[in-house]
Amino acid sequence: MDKSTGLWLGWLAILAAVVGFFYAPYWLGGIAAVLGLIVLTTPQKALAWGAIALGIIAILVPLFS
Repeated sequence: MDKSTGLWLGWLAILAAVVGFFYAPYWLGGIAAVLGLIVLTTPQKALAWGAIALGIIAILVPLFS
């Protein structure tokens, strides 16, 4: 994948994680984490790790509340 695709997928993953805090956290948090793992294959490492972290947090918050 090229740099532009990594940017788009990374921001899409972060958007999914943020929406996951308010609606369908298990689905959207999982989607964000998986997209973050895919983005790890591109040069956008910080964006990927941010998406993975937000996706995991979106999944864990409803479990502990």
